[in-house]
Amino acid sequence: MRPRGLGDSPEASRPGRRSWPAQDKRKIVAESFAPGASVAQVAQRYGLNANMLFTWRRQFQPTLPASRDAAQLVPVSILPEPSPTGGRMEIVLGGGERICFGADVDAAVLARVVKALSRR
Repeated sequence: MRPRGLGDSPEASRPGRRSWPAQDKRKIVAESFAPGASVAQVAQRYGLNANMLFTWRRQFQPTLPASRDAAQLVPVSILPEPSPTGGRMEIVLGGGERICFGADVDAAVLARVVKALSRR
């Protein structure tokens, strides 16, 4: 059932298809965009099919004032991934242990790690 004051035009009281004034449609659409609102519940409250309300939302949404809480689109850019500067190396020790590192590793540090591991 519709709340009083909405759709009181003679067309709305005729059996069959109802005709809703634009101002009533806008009010119902705005209510359906309220934070936490359910389109199905708003439609049911006014005796509408939810599909009709979705149609009205597409029709009237651009004319409604923007909410501060509404999600907004922001521009984005997708940049190419930087290419690796030298690849990756892997050393397999006698016991099956693997040491993986980038090609840009400091040679002196790598030598100390390999020497320490070989003493085990």
